[in-house]
Amino acid sequence: MSTVATTPYLVSPSQLHESLSSGGVSVLDASWFMPNSLRNPHEEFNKKRIPGAQFLDLDQVASPHELGLRHMIPTESVFAAACEGFGIEPNSHVVIYDTHGIFSSPRALFMFRAFGHGKSSILDGGLPRWETEGFGTENAPPVNGKKSTYPTPILDKTVVRSYEQVVTNSMLDPTLDPSAELLVDARTRGRFIGTDPEPRPGLSSGHIPHSFSLPFNAFLRIHTIPNTSTRYTTLLPISELRQALVDAIGAEQAELVLTGSRRITTSCGSGMTAGILWLGLRMLGAPSVSLYDESWTGYATRSESRIETSV
Repeated sequence: MSTVATTPYLVSPSQLHESLSSGGVSVLDASWFMPNSLRNPHEEFNKKRIPGAQFLDLDQVASPHELGLRHMIPTESVFAAACEGFGIEPNSHVVIYDTHGIFSSPRALFMFRAFGHGKSSILDGGLPRWETEGFGTENAPPVNGKKSTYPTPILDKTVVRSYEQVVTNSMLDPTLDPSAELLVDARTRGRFIGTDPEPRPGLSSGHIPHSFSLPFNAFLRIHTIPNTSTRYTTLLPISELRQALVDAIGAEQAELVLTGSRRITTSCGSGMTAGILWLGLRMLGAPSVSLYDESWTGYATRSESRIETSV
């Protein structure tokens, strides 16, 4: 785990523990909860965290948006300033985790990779798996780390899709037009087909024309901690990820995506769990994967957007 070329997307608790012992690793807690959740990620971080971890607030390290959307991809200067505040240098190995197992950490990893910080990984299984495997936590008041210098990076704009790009692409039928990008939606199928409501009041459910339903849970395995009711998630093995993709978009389209013959864009409710689909696709080796930053909230908020509710 010492070079950009060999930095994995996922690390295990034992791998992280070994890396912490040798130094050169920056650990970030990127936990995030839905707006209607009673849980507070800041409070939970203060009470318990991996030793030496710092808290990455994805709603703060972000860009303002005309529609008031949260956790949009930050500007290059905001990202650099955040890294400097964490003491992260360009050659630091950044390991990101969350308290669900895998939920919001992929979005944070997407951000680091989009800004060219290839030495970045996710702790597979997050804090729950870390504890389950016997590794310790700390609860003393967090200590601000040493500041660093982080040169302003260049955002890879090809991996972030805008509303205008998504609307233009939605007019193309991927079964007829080889230039059309596939769009996979990480929301539940009920929200996708319009039978279930959105968790955000006043927002219509449904989906973007020509998009495919691929709920983010289809890429995850659920674990239950022995003798408790606590559950956490890890990413599925490669073979099962591939099958989930085939089940969602078909074998022919999956082959085109995985060979780079067709681009694919991930979307969700607000741009958070789209990161899980992005991660799974990257793990499968798909070379051309983008993320629709605004996702459904940005799309459905605009009255001019075309919304479909059929299967």
